[in-house]
Amino acid sequence: MQKAQYDNYIKILREDLLTAMGCTEPIAIAYAAAKAREVLGIMPEKMTARCSGNIIKNVKGVVVPNSGGQKGVAAAAVLGVVAGNADLELQVISEVTAADIDKAKALCQQGICSCELQEDEDNLYVRIEVFAEENNAAVEIKSKHNHIARIEKNGQVIFSQPDVILSKVGDKSELTIEQIIEFANTVDLSDIEDVIAHQIECNSAISQEGLKHEWGAQVGRTLMACSGDDIRIKARAAAAAGSDARMNGCALPVVINSGSGNQGITCTMPVLIYAEEMKVNKEKLYRALILTNLISMHQKYFIGNLSAYCGAVSAGASAACGIAYLNGADSDIIGKTLINALGNVAGIVCDGAKDSCAAKISSAVDAGIMGYEMARRDLVFPFGEGVVEKDYERTIKNIGRIGKDGMKSTDVEILNIMIGK
Repeated sequence: MQKAQYDNYIKILREDLLTAMGCTEPIAIAYAAAKAREVLGIMPEKMTARCSGNIIKNVKGVVVPNSGGQKGVAAAAVLGVVAGNADLELQVISEVTAADIDKAKALCQQGICSCELQEDEDNLYVRIEVFAEENNAAVEIKSKHNHIARIEKNGQVIFSQPDVILSKVGDKSELTIEQIIEFANTVDLSDIEDVIAHQIECNSAISQEGLKHEWGAQVGRTLMACSGDDIRIKARAAAAAGSDARMNGCALPVVINSGSGNQGITCTMPVLIYAEEMKVNKEKLYRALILTNLISMHQKYFIGNLSAYCGAVSAGASAACGIAYLNGADSDIIGKTLINALGNVAGIVCDGAKDSCAAKISSAVDAGIMGYEMARRDLVFPFGEGVVEKDYERTIKNIGRIGKDGMKSTDVEILNIMIGK
């Protein structure tokens, strides 16, 4: 692999595998709100949160961490202005106190924050406008949850930068399965070991929290109660349990993938469970996780970070590819694993972040593992069956076309249902 390409892969991993607390959509709102207050310089008297449909969809049903159990756009925005530290980006509300929670709740009840749907922007868009006395400020986040695209004060633009997708840094368009496998096999682990170790630490901790305590619908705990001795069930339960906790306000940080904590957990935990069962060494585990993360990012590049397509499908299929890698699979088996998984559960829709995300994660991991079990027996869904093609790169692009373009109208209908239209 050429040095420029190698460096690009390292950049992609370091840029994408970020630490975040809670569901990333309400955290993005809190981040923008904290930054807006910082620019304004004083506590706002009123504020407006303008968000794209996909942001609203993913905020409506999840508990905002450190909020005292609150849900919704206003809860995230108000907590951000009351107690957010913008320097912490996606951990913006990690330093909230009990007094901060009480103050934020009171301000929400007073109606300090109004919320509006922004229909003419991309799927990932947040604009927080704050007002106090004769002053005002606004902060926009676009393209990526921690990417501030524009800052205004008193009607003047004081900062702007292009969307992340236009950046030349960390170009995901260069990813391919063959090159991802080559990179996973040959990367000098000292170049990325700290990131992968942090991912294992954070995502394992929230998974264990979800398995030990009664968070949400308890999908992970239910799976373990049914058949916790089965390695396949353990893998599904470990991933689902992290989502159980995260969707219900657990304040433990996670390392995300493609802007999603659920996808980050799903990429991590099944591979880790299989590695522990197989007693593979640290190097093999780290290389498997590098492969898993990059394959998930590769799929999401064509779909986009937010859409009506459930991101757990991409992550679950990628985790199965990581499991295949642990077992010594070559590119043919890894490619067939991906095709088998996507040919099975690619139709799962995203109807917002909430409790049932854990169940969708379980289904995606299950489909991925079955896809690998088929692939290692040289069984694969044949070309011509729906969107599946013999070329796995073409299959990935087909799925991306469905998720990004074909499901636009589905996304609108889901949002309309969720807001009661």
